[in-house]
Amino acid sequence: MNKNGVRKTENGRHKTAVSRSALCNLFSIICLLFFSGCEEFVSEEEFYTVKARPEQVKEIDTLKLEKKADANEEVQTRGQAEKQIMLSIEQCRAMTLMNNLDLKVQLIEPAIAARQVDAEEAKFESAFFTNLDYRDIDQPTVVVEQAEKYKSGSVDLGVDVPLRTGGTIRFDLADNRTKTIFNTYDANMDVNGQDSTTSYTPIATLSISQPLLRGAGKRVNTYSIRILEYQRQITDALTKLEVIRVLANADRGFWRLYAARKELEVRQQEYESAKAQLEQTRRMVASGEKAAVEELRSEAGAAERLDAIIKAEKELRDRERELKQILNETGLGVETSTAITPITEPDPVRYEIDRDLLITSAVENRMEMLEVELQLAQDSSRIDYFKNQTLPLATLDYSYQLNGNGPTRNDAYDIMYNRELESHIVGMRFIAPLGNEAAKNRLLESQYRRSQRLLTRENRRISIELEVLAAIEQLEANWQSILASRQNVILAGRLYEAEKRQFALGLRTSTDVLDQQAKFANAQSAEIKALTEYQIAQVDLAYATGTLLGAAKVRWEQIEPK
Repeated sequence: MNKNGVRKTENGRHKTAVSRSALCNLFSIICLLFFSGCEEFVSEEEFYTVKARPEQVKEIDTLKLEKKADANEEVQTRGQAEKQIMLSIEQCRAMTLMNNLDLKVQLIEPAIAARQVDAEEAKFESAFFTNLDYRDIDQPTVVVEQAEKYKSGSVDLGVDVPLRTGGTIRFDLADNRTKTIFNTYDANMDVNGQDSTTSYTPIATLSISQPLLRGAGKRVNTYSIRILEYQRQITDALTKLEVIRVLANADRGFWRLYAARKELEVRQQEYESAKAQLEQTRRMVASGEKAAVEELRSEAGAAERLDAIIKAEKELRDRERELKQILNETGLGVETSTAITPITEPDPVRYEIDRDLLITSAVENRMEMLEVELQLAQDSSRIDYFKNQTLPLATLDYSYQLNGNGPTRNDAYDIMYNRELESHIVGMRFIAPLGNEAAKNRLLESQYRRSQRLLTRENRRISIELEVLAAIEQLEANWQSILASRQNVILAGRLYEAEKRQFALGLRTSTDVLDQQAKFANAQSAEIKALTEYQIAQVDLAYATGTLLGAAKVRWEQIEPK
């Protein structure tokens, strides 16, 4: 030690060199991290799997069509399709259940909701933890025989067990090893030598932490699981509703296609009758029985019927594509030209309707009502949870420790095993927010939402009643339309035959015959529409009551994608 009281150490230069080396290493690490971060920033484009080109999203192309002009082009009808399939209403429903994309999308939702519930339940899983620690500490000192260097290492193993009561149990076993190095000095206070001691201090700890007010109890701590379970049931209800909706749309699409095909047959028959009228008129004009203007009138009537065929074919193609989209059958895509011919005929049967029974059944069966009931259950759980959150936070902590200490690991563990060094630690924490406005307002919000939901339930019940009553009225009206249209077809057919006989006798013009023929065809179209609308009204009534038409029940199963 010099006259100023500062000890000279032989390894001073070495320590300075070590410090400079450590600073250089630290600077190198910082530079490495900086440049590696810059490189990552520059090359981040490679992480995009899809990237739209600027011209792809900012430029709008124009539609280019080639002209096909032909002044002498003749009217062309669709004619008979090269390929067609015969389809019954039962086959239509089966294909829809197997292939419909809307159903496949919805049937995955229950699997997603179930995984969310499972994930939330996993919050009570135990967790294993471990900590490794090594320290090498140089401690400068001027006091004789004081430790100047420590080397310690520790291994900490344990398990955390969350409790459904809101508490946590932890078992922790720590194994610590510490080596302490002492310097010895001579009379001149120079370092004469070194001595060291090693000690082992294992610690086994069992600790419990349990909330007493806020966050205490199974009902509070399983709140999030219960909310997600209600949501899973809501998803199941909405999935059932989607199944009913899609199958009802399939039934409607089937009957609309049936009507379109029958409409085309009526218009084709009307056209054939107009052609026959034209041939008869030509013969009568050639024989001098009719004026030449009658032939022109007949030709104009036939051309008008041809336009009706074109429109009916267009309607048929639209209805076929709509049903193909619903069916989504392999080889029967919307782009195919395959014709679909419905083979199930309408079965117009009048039913005795018990309005009160149907309304009661609808309120019980409709998934919209079950959905709002489950939402009310969620609201009740939220109110209970937020009531608990208004309480102060009081937590009771308890720890029990077994300690060991010795020059060897065996000695230290023997002391711990024999419970020679025991510790009991009890603590309690208490936090009470001043005012607690946040928790109070969240509770009020949840109560308001429940009141709002109760009004929604009543409004939804009334809407379902109105929907059922409207469906019943529509079914009855469509039945009356069937009766009226049938009578109209019979009378229009008789008048058409009478007009043809009058024309043959020279008492009517071809225009009179064609007009009555059009009325007869329109009456047939009205009958077809009344029959199919009656079938659709039955579908609508079943949908309004939360059921389906058909003899067999439908049971859906969720899809779990691979």
